[in-house]
Amino acid sequence: MATRGTRKIRPPRRGLNNGEMDFEQTWAILASAFTQIHEKQASKLSYEELYRNAYKIVLKKKGDELYLRVAEFERDWLGSEIQRRIHKELPPQLMNALQGRSSAGSAGDNQVRKQGERFLRQLKLAWEDHQTCMSMLTDVLMYMDRVYCTDTRRPSIFTTAMSLFRDCILRSHVRGDDSWPDICGTLNHVILDQIRMERDGDFIDKHLIKVNVYMLEGLYDSHHEVEEEKLYLTSFEYEFLASSAEFYRALGDRLLKESDAGQYCRETRNRIDEENDRCRSTLSESTTPKIQKVVEDELIRYRMKDLIESESGVRFMITNERHDDLALVFDLEARVDPRKPELTKALQKIILEMGTNLNDAAQVGAAAEVPEDKAKAPADRLVNQQTVAALKWVEDVLELKDKFDAIWKQSFQSDQTIHTAIMRSTAEFINSHPRCAEYMSLFIDDNMKKGIKGKTELEIEVLLDKAIVLLRYVQEKDVFELYYKKHLGKRLLMGRSLSIDVEKQMISRMKMELGNNFTAKLEGMFKDMTLSEELTAGYKGYVARLGDADPRRIDLAINVLTSMTWPVETTNSAPDDARESRLKTIYPPAVERIRQGFENYYKEKYSGRMLDWKGNMGTADVKVTFPKVPSKDGFKERRHELNVSTYAMLILLLFNDLPSGASLSLEEIQARTNIPTNELVRNLQSLAVAPKTRILLKEPMSKDIKDTDKFFFNEGFMSKFLKVKIGIVSAGNRIENDRERVETEKKNNDSRGYAIEAAVVRIMKQRKELSHQQLVTETITQLNSQFKPDVNMIKKRIESLIEREYLERIEDSPSSSYRYLA
Repeated sequence: MATRGTRKIRPPRRGLNNGEMDFEQTWAILASAFTQIHEKQASKLSYEELYRNAYKIVLKKKGDELYLRVAEFERDWLGSEIQRRIHKELPPQLMNALQGRSSAGSAGDNQVRKQGERFLRQLKLAWEDHQTCMSMLTDVLMYMDRVYCTDTRRPSIFTTAMSLFRDCILRSHVRGDDSWPDICGTLNHVILDQIRMERDGDFIDKHLIKVNVYMLEGLYDSHHEVEEEKLYLTSFEYEFLASSAEFYRALGDRLLKESDAGQYCRETRNRIDEENDRCRSTLSESTTPKIQKVVEDELIRYRMKDLIESESGVRFMITNERHDDLALVFDLEARVDPRKPELTKALQKIILEMGTNLNDAAQVGAAAEVPEDKAKAPADRLVNQQTVAALKWVEDVLELKDKFDAIWKQSFQSDQTIHTAIMRSTAEFINSHPRCAEYMSLFIDDNMKKGIKGKTELEIEVLLDKAIVLLRYVQEKDVFELYYKKHLGKRLLMGRSLSIDVEKQMISRMKMELGNNFTAKLEGMFKDMTLSEELTAGYKGYVARLGDADPRRIDLAINVLTSMTWPVETTNSAPDDARESRLKTIYPPAVERIRQGFENYYKEKYSGRMLDWKGNMGTADVKVTFPKVPSKDGFKERRHELNVSTYAMLILLLFNDLPSGASLSLEEIQARTNIPTNELVRNLQSLAVAPKTRILLKEPMSKDIKDTDKFFFNEGFMSKFLKVKIGIVSAGNRIENDRERVETEKKNNDSRGYAIEAAVVRIMKQRKELSHQQLVTETITQLNSQFKPDVNMIKKRIESLIEREYLERIEDSPSSSYRYLA
């Protein structure tokens, strides 16, 4: 309720209780004084005398009549004089303009705006005068308020007078016609019209509106004076919010059609700020959260999906790196929903589409399969093309991830919800690629062999971090482990790694990310390489102590590998049939003597261990002397040092005992060496087909190797290099063909079966008895960090454990359950 000031009135002199008091005469004095107060002619009035008159009336038990007379006086004054003044400021032009358009209509002309301001000014003046006059009257009637109103529990005369202003002024109809709105309704329309003008860019008198808002906040809809019944809330605010919703609904439609998404977001943010300022300077701050909700609903909540999916929406912003606009979209949706569902869905969809495009491009690049029956030069190029496509896929994935990481930090304030959505979408499209684990291992392999060359420590750290991030996305980590062990094994055995320290750093990071079980075998491989160096040095000392000083003795560098640690693909040569797998390679006497010598040394050092020699992974440096040829200095021998595979060394040594011009067939070479056919073909291609390293000649000359082909020593071999490295066809790391892929999947499924059985036994050993559904759920939970177990595979492994009497079924259980058998 509106408040008033206080005055000090001296108490009346004693003796007022005696004598008679004429009520009508006393009231006439008071009424005359009240009229002068309202007419602003109260300078000569004696407030002490007026107070005594009111005091006497109350003292004579006439307080009720006095109270009613004062209320009636105010009603008459407001209903006649004040109404006339206010109605005078409502000309037909203004009323027709207000009635002829909605509260959010088109821009009014200047005359209507001025007429509205005059009406507001007159109402402001009436309200302020009424408050001032009633404050003075209340001082005169102070005793009545304290005694009569308190005893009868009536509202104070000031409160009653404020209610009379509401009833006689604000609820009075213009020209007494009920078809016209009352003053309060007209006030609402005028204020709303002024606000509309301001929203359209005009200047208005904010203070004038603020005073009238204060009036509405000081009056109540009933005499109970509860907060919820303020006229501002019950009369004005509802219409203000409704008209604002209509205005912003139309504005949203227009902006979506005429503006791009970035402009829409900026306009929306500006409108929210404007409404906040309007509530502070023009209306009531209690309206701030309500009008904010209206603007947010109409411009954000109900339109965010259309905005995001528009041509200039999030996809356009991401493509054109409009990070500031993306930040606006994020900020706006965060205002209406902290989960940001529309932005999250859009980002996930965009990432999945972009990732799917990368997957499709990679599959197109690797579409051509390598022929398995014949090794041709074009096939080698296809292998290289497929490997390049695999590496490019990983680089593109990293580039895509970096792109969205930058957006996440710059535009989305490192929001956790958005980060989770980006992570899930990235993981989804990565794991949808059937060869993601193989490609990522190839990427690390390529960088370990040549990618880190010339990089600083910081750049290497960044590279290792990226590799771990990629690994974090891979769901089938056991598949990745298979490929990584194979690639790491080849790097270590062939000396292809640029830095063993970086290799160990990578293993250490994997250990922190995935645990000891993941890296145990990888660490074992490094341990074997270290022990092999010690064995090589020890063997040299062992030979020296035997006193064998033969200068023609072959130097031996050995790698002893633990069979359970190293991948089979790295150490085996994949023979074509079972018979070849049982045959042992035949070494020349000089090499055999060295081999037997090392075995004797190893058995003395480690009793009970068996060595299985793998010639397909070794290399040898062979010094070759070619016949004399004419030169500037006469006839001169040519000597070259050839770096070849162990199998190529065995093939070349066969030609030492042949006379010039003699030949060996493929079958003869294989019979005298027992080299597996596929390895023999690859090595003969390197020695007799490759133009720059043609140490042997082949008849007939072709790229294919056949059983009837004959091979001769190329006495006319020429090279400008003293040292010649002869590589093996397709010896480098490459993506697998279909047959190899099937073999890898089979081995991986076998490995998964063992992991599932181990998990089931661990769970049942702890729980003793468990239902089938709970056992499957707990098994999936335990193994989910390694791979996503197949439910059918889990069922088969449970059946296998039952057959082997690790588990038994509980017969009387209502649901399928198992019991652990110790």
